[in-house]
Amino acid sequence: MRKPVLGVSIAVIATVAAALGGAGAANAAAPTKSPIPNSSPGWLAHGAGVTKGAAAATTGAVNARVYLAPSGGLAALQAYATAVSTPGSAQYRHFLTPAQYHAKFDATASTVGAVTSWLKAAGLKTAVEANHRYVDVTGGVGAANKAFGVTLTKYTHDGISVQAPSGPAYTPASLAGSVIAITGLDTTPSTVSPKTQKPAPPSAGYRNAPVCGLTYGAATPQNLPAPDGTNLPKFMGNDLPYTPCGYTGPQLRNAYESGVTGGLDGSGVTVAITDAYASPTVLADANAYAKQTGDPQFANGQYSESLPNAYVHVNASNGKPQCDMAGWYGEETLDVEAVHAMAPGANIRYYAGKSCNDKDLLDTFARINDENRAQIVTNSWGGAGDVVKPALLLEYQTLFLQGATQGISYLFSSGDDGDENARLGSPQTDYPASDPFVTAVGGTSTAITADGIIGETGWQTSKYLLKDGAWTLNTSFLYGGGGGYSSNIPEPQYQKDAGIQSPNGGRAVPDVSMDADPTTGMLIGQTQTFNGVASYGTFRIGGTSLASPLFAGVTAVKIQAGGGHGLGLLNPGIYSTKGAGFHDVTGDMPDAGAIRVDFTNGLDASGGYTYSVRTFNGAETTLKVGTGWDPSTGWGSARAGWIQ
Repeated sequence: MRKPVLGVSIAVIATVAAALGGAGAANAAAPTKSPIPNSSPGWLAHGAGVTKGAAAATTGAVNARVYLAPSGGLAALQAYATAVSTPGSAQYRHFLTPAQYHAKFDATASTVGAVTSWLKAAGLKTAVEANHRYVDVTGGVGAANKAFGVTLTKYTHDGISVQAPSGPAYTPASLAGSVIAITGLDTTPSTVSPKTQKPAPPSAGYRNAPVCGLTYGAATPQNLPAPDGTNLPKFMGNDLPYTPCGYTGPQLRNAYESGVTGGLDGSGVTVAITDAYASPTVLADANAYAKQTGDPQFANGQYSESLPNAYVHVNASNGKPQCDMAGWYGEETLDVEAVHAMAPGANIRYYAGKSCNDKDLLDTFARINDENRAQIVTNSWGGAGDVVKPALLLEYQTLFLQGATQGISYLFSSGDDGDENARLGSPQTDYPASDPFVTAVGGTSTAITADGIIGETGWQTSKYLLKDGAWTLNTSFLYGGGGGYSSNIPEPQYQKDAGIQSPNGGRAVPDVSMDADPTTGMLIGQTQTFNGVASYGTFRIGGTSLASPLFAGVTAVKIQAGGGHGLGLLNPGIYSTKGAGFHDVTGDMPDAGAIRVDFTNGLDASGGYTYSVRTFNGAETTLKVGTGWDPSTGWGSARAGWIQ
């Protein structure tokens, strides 16, 4: 997760975007060099936590990436992506092919030539990305200092040692506006993490205890007594159900797609999934799970992968393991099985990042856009909070914009830490979910029976433990769906037009929501390692990591119903109809919470059981459900009316 030390105001973002309106030519009075926007490390301003060392030795190495501005400027690209995604626009759904996009928006050959000549003249080696998105730069510290007008120095901040410039990097004045961002001069790691919730640490094997219902409120397979030999006590005077064991594909389709006619199942549509790394057992696990739960297994060719040549397992700056590969395997498994559950006929193409570094996930989006095989991209990961480097935001946004111009819909989980106040000390949204050119999918607690959904509210959980025969508050806020108002990104026009009143002028999150509460989560099947032995098993899981692929599956069915054509950025259409076809989530659940029984050791009954109550929408946060759009669930959860 990104550290919350790289803050920037909405005004700064707006200024950067305006500056990138075109690749400017210097006038006669221009200086000899021009600063690269936001290239000075944001953490330098936090002097109390920063220790400055000596200048980096000129014999040291530098690996940097220089990102080039789109031809015509970012504003022109934003305008085009908005026009093709907005109902009523003359360009609505006049999407581009990748070749047309590159011809229209790639940095020109003359710009690339000028940038590489400048870098080579300083003694750096360059490698230009095939579609002119960036120039990779390698060389010595001395050459980098000369090229970018910096002094690379050793620093310690936030418990890590890095190499970074002491101020902004520069281009020649003649290239002002041609470079959108630079990474690598500051070696501070920039990583993302999955938005998944399961009880055990992600890298450890985990099994559900068998005390749970096959549907919400159902009788449990067996009824273990409380530790003192008596029945479990009432919660605030009421009897509560046990948690469901985990909803399956047939149950979830009956809940969200009931009423969809014509046998629609997502056939002919491709959903892309991105995560770090690639599970070697994901297809076998998904097929075993489908067979076990009564769904069709993948047909030949229905599941495919796009993988990097190699994976990065350690942090290059300190040589320590990073990213928790096994944890990402669980994320990938959830994503694949959740999409298949909602759209069993859709194709799934998995794009693996070679690590959890932002740079490597950005590369997956470039592959998705240039291949142009998918109509939807679901992403169940993100950073901690919306305090993101403006340079990084622009790198991500350029790729989201390319997708929108080609008719590709990008979805992101909104996060699992509610309004982030408990973790970061102030209400925030998470990025990339808060980008205006993606659809942020928030979380609900959802009661599903054989009759479908009988209750739904915003996912915000408190936890009570059984102590001395009574339920005692343990954690006032345990977890919950991310939402609120961005402190970095201005409110987009489609939200203003829909009457969303942002108290700080920031992008409002989420846009829509689906089931995410681990208490009412999905049953998935995965090969895990228990005491050194790998074996397949099922367990319940939640998080907005579940919500995003569920919504991706529903969207695949919608695309099929509409003739198979991509929809591009979904938000203008959703907001222009004020969530038509979505169920307005207003806080109605049959119970105050549910009783969860876990193996104390996460594996088996040998260590006994742990009992807890997980409440529904009972945690104290700024995110409240209400009529219409709200910062907990957006416009609500998808239903058949939106699909057809």
